[in-house]
Amino acid sequence: MTGTTVLTLSYDGSDFAGFARQPGLSTIQGEVESALRTALRREVETVGAGRTDAGVHALAQVISFEAHDADVEPASLLRSLNALTPPGIVVTGARDASAGFSARHSAVAREYRYRIVPGPVPPLFLARYAWTVRHTLNLNDMRQAATHLLGEHDFRSFCVTESGRDRRTYRRLDLIDITPESVLGEHSLTVRVIGNAFLHSMVRVIVGSLVEVGTGRRSPGWMRDALVACERQAAGPTAPAHGLTLWHVTYPEECWL
Repeated sequence: MTGTTVLTLSYDGSDFAGFARQPGLSTIQGEVESALRTALRREVETVGAGRTDAGVHALAQVISFEAHDADVEPASLLRSLNALTPPGIVVTGARDASAGFSARHSAVAREYRYRIVPGPVPPLFLARYAWTVRHTLNLNDMRQAATHLLGEHDFRSFCVTESGRDRRTYRRLDLIDITPESVLGEHSLTVRVIGNAFLHSMVRVIVGSLVEVGTGRRSPGWMRDALVACERQAAGPTAPAHGLTLWHVTYPEECWL
């Protein structure tokens, strides 16, 4: 073994059963490991930066695996994998990292973006990649509510109940930005969330809670109360998976060879 190979993936999660390999199901990790098996003529076990749920997309998911001396160069591997992976998955980068690098544990920050289309007119081009909320949303109230979540907190209220049981649920959020955007001529809101790590469905519950505030069903201060309650039922609903994209993962520069 000479080190670690690191791949960057983009994928449309619509037709996959999530990132993590599952017997009998088509998943991102399973499909990429199958392609690696063919390209490298050996079994390969990968580690992902984030375990996205079924229907969630990625612009820059990162996976890593142990490199062997007999493996092809990263540039050649990239070309081979894009010929071997199914539609909906694109390998956008391949590079070498030091031995011991882990796509999951070496990451220092992750960025997710969630897209919402508010109002009575449903989108055409964004339908697969945005949550259509048939209400106008108060952007100022949503931004005010988001400030209560910044910093390090116990986010037990904002994750799947089972995933938080008997686990440390403290995480740090560095940014929650809500920005109007026009994409292919369609109006949308993009919720950009950056933190050190995320719990299961954490971003989707945050977005669902922000929409509760944006529609006027809850006040901005309710977000603080939901956070300190440390109970899943205190927060808002889980936003649909298809509006979420894993956008970027940050690593220290010294990881790369």
